Amino acid sequence: MNELRIADGPLEVVVLPEIGARLHRLRAFGHDLLRTPGDPATHASDPFFWGAYVMAPWCNRIEAGPVAVGSRQVALGSNVPDGSAIHGQVYARPWEVLGDRRLRIRAGGDGWPWVYEVGLRIELVDRLVRIELALTNRDSEPMPAGLGIHPWFRRPLLVAIRGDAVNPSNTAPAARAQPVDGPFDLRRMGEMPADLDATWSALAEPPVELRWPHEQVRAVMRVAAPTTYVVAASPGHLDAVAVEAQTHAPQALRRMLVGEPGGLALLEPGGTLGLVLELAFDRLAPAAGSRA
Repeated sequence: MNELRIADGPLEVVVLPEIGARLHRLRAFGHDLLRTPGDPATHASDPFFWGAYVMAPWCNRIEAGPVAVGSRQVALGSNVPDGSAIHGQVYARPWEVLGDRRLRIRAGGDGWPWVYEVGLRIELVDRLVRIELALTNRDSEPMPAGLGIHPWFRRPLLVAIRGDAVNPSNTAPAARAQPVDGPFDLRRMGEMPADLDATWSALAEPPVELRWPHEQVRAVMRVAAPTTYVVAASPGHLDAVAVEAQTHAPQALRRMLVGEPGGLALLEPGGTLGLVLELAFDRLAPAAGSRA
């Protein structure tokens, strides 16, 4: 299996172009920070719980179909037990390597009836990882569009998500955003409570901070997109936490069709939706009483 390795200073990223152009590995200061399988082929057999992968042309869950959208009909197969369609179409398909740390895939024209293209560029500069995503409508009619990236960060991990509002369930189709409270108030740094799966909005700047206390590593996450949501999931049985940047709320196709906030964008032919994720890393000072 081909690997694309990108390194600069204390950072290293390993990308698998043949399996969704996903980040198989992210190292900072010599420490692995993603949930990385021993065998890269595991990404293909179990695609949702390893590394970091691109989500397009939608993120999170939408109805599998059939769903009428204008003159087209969405008719997707379900890829999760609850019967919905999750995380788009490009998370495990082969991507084309273009050079200059850029990759590309063209998809759609099937159960997702619009043809589209997704571009990815990864840049490392000293202590900064910059991931640029672009989703372009290559069809002749307007296309619903969503874009995001789904990293699984290794535990032990402390998390701060500085959002004032939360959709408390990514699996409840009718759930709406509400003020953060109780276990969903993650504005202060701490361990994320087990078994949350929610979407945060009304975000501060920067929206997310991550700390690996054993490795003495910190990352500040910034996102640039027309609209920004942070999804986080903390399965109690898993040794990792997902903290995802995306352009819409869960059940975004339904939200778009009924005019609710957080729906998919509508891209005109030739139009592009972009998202840029930056992770700025630094070292933490040793805890009091510990060895340097």
